[in-house]
Amino acid sequence: MPLNSFDTDMDIDTNTTLTPTEFMDEDPPMTVENTDNIALLIDELKHEDVQYRLNSIKKLKLIVNALGVERTRTELIPFLQESIDDEDEVLLALAEELGQLVDAVGGAQYAYYLLPPLENIAAVEETSVRDKAVASLCHIAQVLPEEHLEKYFLPLLRRLTVGDWFTTRTSATGLYAAVYKRVSPSVDGELKTLFTQLVEDESPMVKRSAAKALVKFAAEVSPEDVNAFIIPLFQKLAEDDQDSVRLLTVEVLIALANRLSHDKSKELLLPAFKALSNDKAWRVRYMVASKYVELANAFGQTTAREHFTAAFVNLLGDTEGEVRTAAASQIPGYAKLVEKSVILQELLPCVKALVTDENQHARAALAKEISGLAPIIGQEATMEFLLPLFLQQLTDEFPDVRLNVISNLETINHAIGIERVSQALLPAIVELSEDKQWRIRLAIIEYIPLLAKQFGSKFFEEKLLELCMSWLRDLVFSIREAATVNLMKLTEVFGAEWAKIAIIPEVMKMTTDENYLHRMTTIFALTTMAEALTPNMVKDSILPTIIDMSKDPIPNIRFNVAKSLETLIPLLKKEPSTFDLIGTSVKPTLTNLSADQDVDVKFFATRALENIAI
Repeated sequence: MPLNSFDTDMDIDTNTTLTPTEFMDEDPPMTVENTDNIALLIDELKHEDVQYRLNSIKKLKLIVNALGVERTRTELIPFLQESIDDEDEVLLALAEELGQLVDAVGGAQYAYYLLPPLENIAAVEETSVRDKAVASLCHIAQVLPEEHLEKYFLPLLRRLTVGDWFTTRTSATGLYAAVYKRVSPSVDGELKTLFTQLVEDESPMVKRSAAKALVKFAAEVSPEDVNAFIIPLFQKLAEDDQDSVRLLTVEVLIALANRLSHDKSKELLLPAFKALSNDKAWRVRYMVASKYVELANAFGQTTAREHFTAAFVNLLGDTEGEVRTAAASQIPGYAKLVEKSVILQELLPCVKALVTDENQHARAALAKEISGLAPIIGQEATMEFLLPLFLQQLTDEFPDVRLNVISNLETINHAIGIERVSQALLPAIVELSEDKQWRIRLAIIEYIPLLAKQFGSKFFEEKLLELCMSWLRDLVFSIREAATVNLMKLTEVFGAEWAKIAIIPEVMKMTTDENYLHRMTTIFALTTMAEALTPNMVKDSILPTIIDMSKDPIPNIRFNVAKSLETLIPLLKKEPSTFDLIGTSVKPTLTNLSADQDVDVKFFATRALENIAI
C-alpha cells in the first residue's frame, strides 16, 4: 500500500522498539496499542492545518521507526519530496529532521535517498530554510561512501550551482567545503571551476554567500591551492562593486592570514588589508574595525607594528560614529601588540578625543575598554594619562559611559592600587552624589553596589557608608527609595551579618527622627533589607522596630507599618522558629491597626490579616 494514500489502517511495523531518548516525554513507548497514534501522525503529514503538519514533522523519528527502513526509503521519503511546497516553518523543521534520518533509511549506504527532498528545500526563498537544508546536506556528505558522493552528491551540487534561481546557487556555495577533500583528484578542477562561477555570479546575494563559504573552503584546500585558487577569488570579492560583498571578505582575510606564514601574509594580503581599511563604504571600515585585533594577530606582531597602527588611528578618528565605536572596543587588544611608546604617542591622543566624542555609543565603548590600558602602560602612565580621563567620563551625561567606567574599576585597582583609585575617583563620586540634579544623584546610587564589589567591605565602610546613609534623608522621594534598595543590594554584596552590624543600627537611629518622612523611610529601608536577611535576623533586628512604629501618631507611618508586616509574613513563615511570631506579635499588631480611625490604616491592616489566613 503506497504511503501517500494515507490510509490510517496501514500496516505499521510494531516490532520496532524505541529507546527512552528517542521520543518526547509526552509520547508513550512504541507498542501495539499505540500504533493508531503513529498512523494519526502519518495522516497529519497532509493535514490542512500547518500546526498539525509541523507537529508530525517534528516526530518523524517515531514515524520512521514504525514504518521500518524499507518503507521509509520507498514511501515516506518520496512523499516528503512531493510535499516541498509548504509553509517555511514546516520546511525548516523538515530540513533539520531529514539530516538526522541516515540510520532510519538504512545507514550510510542508503543515505543518498535523503538528497532529493533536501535539494528541493535548498531552492526555496526563505534563507533560514535553505541554510538548514545546506547544513543537513553537509552532514550527509560526510557519511556518504565515496562512490555515492560522486554518483549522487556531485550531480546535485552541479544542478544547484548552475540553477536558474539565485536561491539554488546561494545554497550551492555552502556545500563545496564539505565535499572537496573527499572527492577524487580528478574532480578537483571541476569543483574549482564551478565555485569560481559562483564567485563571479551576477547576483550580489550569490557573491555574498560565496564570500561566507570561502572562509571554510580556505581551510579545506592545500597550501598550494590557497595561493593559486583561494587568494585570487578573495581578491575578486574584495574588489566587488557591492559593499555588502566586500565587508564579508574581512573574515576571509583573517582565515587566509591564519593559513599563510606571516611573511607570505604580508606579501600577498597586506594590500587587500590596506584597501579594506580605507574603503569608501563605512560598513566595510566598520567590519575591519570590529575585527582589528583578530586581523593584527593573524598577520603577526611584526607586520602589525609596521603597518597596522596608522590604519587603526584613522579608524579611531573615522568620520562615522559606528566605525569609531567599533575601533574603540579594540584599543586594549591592539595595545598589547605594540610598544608602549606607540600607545602613549599615537593611541592615547585618539583616546582623549574619544572621551568627548559626539557619538555617545563611541564614548560608552571607550569607557568599557579604556581600563584595559592600565595594566599595559603601568602605574605612572595610568596616573598621569588615564585617571584624568576616568574622572571626565564619570561626569558624562550618557549613563552607559559612567556605568562602564565604574564596572571596570577592578582592572584599574589591580594596576595602580585601591588607595590611588580612591584618592582620584572618590572625590568625583562624592561630588556627583551631591549634585543639584537629582537624576545624577540617582545614577550614582545605582552604581554604589558595583563600587562596593570593587572596594571591599572595610574600605567601603570607611569611605562610602556615611554617604549611603545620607541619601535616606534626601528631599526627593525617588532618591530615598533608591537608597533603600541600595542598602538591600549592599547586604547581598557583603552579607547579612555585615548589614546587621554596619547598616541596621544606623537605620534604627532614624526611628525617632522628628521628620515623619525620615521615619517612613526607616520602614521602607528595613522592609526592603529584610528580603536579604535570614528569618531569625528579621525576628531580632527588624520586626520589633516595625511593631513599635505601629504606635506612631502619623497615619501614613501606621499604614506603612501594616504594609511592611504584610511583606514580612512570608519571610517569617520560612522558619519554624519564626513562624509563631505571626500569631504572637504580627497578628495582634495588625488587629489593633484594623480598628484604627484612619481609613487607609484600616484597609492595609485588614488586607494583611487576610494574607495571614491564606
